[in-house]
Amino acid sequence: MPNFKIISPNNNRSYAERAYASNADIEPALIKSAAAQGEWRNTPIEARKKICLKAVSALLARQSSIAEELSWQMGRPLRYTPGEIKGFAERARHMARIAEEKLADIEIETSTENTRLIRRTPHGIVLSIVPWNYPYLTAVNVIIPALMAGNSVIMKPSSQTALTAERLFDAFDTAGLPAGLFQHLFLDHASTAKLIQHNAINYVSFTGSTQGGHEIEAAAVGRFIDIGLELGGKDPAYVRYDADLEQAVENLIDGAFFNSGQSCCGIERIYVHKDLYPSFCDSFIELTREFRLGDPLHPDTTLGPMVNAAAATRVRDQISEAIKQGATATIDEKLFPASKAGTAYLAPQVLLNVDHSMAVMRDESFGPVVGIMSVDSDEQAIELMNDSPYGLTASIWTTDQQSALNIGNQLETGTCFMNRCDYLDPALAWSGVKNSGKGSSLSELAYERLTQPKSFHFRHSQTP
Repeated sequence: MPNFKIISPNNNRSYAERAYASNADIEPALIKSAAAQGEWRNTPIEARKKICLKAVSALLARQSSIAEELSWQMGRPLRYTPGEIKGFAERARHMARIAEEKLADIEIETSTENTRLIRRTPHGIVLSIVPWNYPYLTAVNVIIPALMAGNSVIMKPSSQTALTAERLFDAFDTAGLPAGLFQHLFLDHASTAKLIQHNAINYVSFTGSTQGGHEIEAAAVGRFIDIGLELGGKDPAYVRYDADLEQAVENLIDGAFFNSGQSCCGIERIYVHKDLYPSFCDSFIELTREFRLGDPLHPDTTLGPMVNAAAATRVRDQISEAIKQGATATIDEKLFPASKAGTAYLAPQVLLNVDHSMAVMRDESFGPVVGIMSVDSDEQAIELMNDSPYGLTASIWTTDQQSALNIGNQLETGTCFMNRCDYLDPALAWSGVKNSGKGSSLSELAYERLTQPKSFHFRHSQTP
């Protein structure tokens, strides 16, 4: 199989080179995985937990070098990349902590006549297909609970952040995880589809684009296996008339532009009540101009490049199209000298005078741009927020919790926030509706996805 290069968006040069796995690599990996899982499923949960937590500690011990390596691979400023490793640890520890309780037998009856119970049994081999934008945070959502549930895991990383799989392998190896339980394979799209069709794969988790989700489902047709899909988003925010303006502006700027807007749950469209609209827009635009776009390894940089020049060009085109349709660009690109056409570096942009006839308010942008619209009422905000093929998260900014709950109940979304956004709580289910995916990860519900219920009904012998 040919090699592939990780082209760093920082300087458009090769950062590392690896070889794609061949058929000769894949088949032995599956055999090894199945054999290891056969023993692991009988390992006590407390022993599984001990190893998983050791792996977390091993990863944290290399946090600085891993953070810099990640910045080189996908362009996030170095001041922020260590946070992803901390987030990995938070989620992993939570999922490991609740495993024993959530995987315990469900006892229906224990009597002189019958014993009836439901046991959660592992699927077998879990294939985890991980994206580049948050490679550690998305990986942990499946890998740790899958292992805790008694499965083995094969990770297929993005070729953009392929080295993350090697770091996870090193961490599990350091922790003493039995050989074969966690492996990684570098695969192209065709080989990935072929692997999904293999009878040895028992569950597939995919985080990525909606188009990618369609391809995963097509590859699994006829397999009768479960699939978890976390796909695209066009996440809205509603700033109600009673919102704390300063809090809303500060947090929504972070939600829109962190990671250069390359987040499935990033804020891409904002609806502001007409009473706050002028003040909100003025403050939002003023703070956006304070970003520092540049070399991600420089300590002053707060906005790094997009993942590649093609991604930046796609967002530029979306912005240009909106302007031609009447949108107003409020950020002068000259304020950001590093922003240049044909490169991965793109200035943040705030668009006013937008509407839903524009692609920038309908289609996923996945870049540093946000559109802001004025609304007259809660009802209008709800209608506009639901006017989307996506439904991952939505946020409501208000001081009235009951109103937030009433609005949230009417929103077509997997997660509803009040006065925060762009955050995953490991104790809550992470899921999407419509084109944002299906299934759920994190929380106790993740263990339902990563196991198969098995019922036991024993009738006791009756002594005459």
